[in-house]
Amino acid sequence: MAASMMRMVLMVALLFVSAVLPARANDRDALLTKPGVFGTFAAFQMDHDWWDLNGEARVIAVSEVKGLIEQFSHKVVIESYLLRGLSDHADLMFRIHAHALSDTQQFLISLLGTRLGRHLVATSYLHGLTRQAAYVPGFPEQMKKELQPATSDAGLKSYAIVIPIRKDAEWWALDQDTRATLMQEHTQVALPYINTVKRKLYHSSGLDDFDFITYFETDKLEDFHGLIRALEQVKEYRHDRRFGHPTLLGTIRPLDDILELFAR
Repeated sequence: MAASMMRMVLMVALLFVSAVLPARANDRDALLTKPGVFGTFAAFQMDHDWWDLNGEARVIAVSEVKGLIEQFSHKVVIESYLLRGLSDHADLMFRIHAHALSDTQQFLISLLGTRLGRHLVATSYLHGLTRQAAYVPGFPEQMKKELQPATSDAGLKSYAIVIPIRKDAEWWALDQDTRATLMQEHTQVALPYINTVKRKLYHSSGLDDFDFITYFETDKLEDFHGLIRALEQVKEYRHDRRFGHPTLLGTIRPLDDILELFAR
């Protein structure tokens, strides 16, 4: 009887949240193409006490989080990732986009105040801002054309990788033209992977301990591996004072799937 009731509660919660997902999907497309948007990567581990809760208590806690995300859906766009089993830094991660970083802060404070949130141990918060491309306008026209993916990009990829980067002081002392030349070489070696590895860049200087957060999506981890190996060979890479630490690897999963896993 208890098991049947638990399944019923979870099904109601899933149906409730699925009804609001299309609106957030539309917001996601808009926010990810605009400059001046704040992106936050919030990674968490589940504490040991969570797994000692009975199944019904976990289901109720999960339902509360689903309701919270609906409450904030008009302010922030939230995407979810399952890191458990692939990253030793965290079990799950949220990528949150907002026009005001205070809205992201308000959501995270509210999340940590839920029944589930009390069992979340924050392992990293990374903050960045999307900006217009600084170097691409000066690239040759042929390279600009090659930067446009040749194939349509329908739907999400399977894997996500987050790598924060900090440049050395020498990089920032270089003039704009010199940096542009180095970034053109960087871009040239990345072009073979443009159709299989998506990338999003966030500027973090002054917002975090890093200068950039690089976010990748791919279905082919072998191509991502090849991309990173290629980038390690260019001159610009020598100015990376810190690359990763942490590097976060996970699968892109609907929040329903992740929370259902944690509710079992």
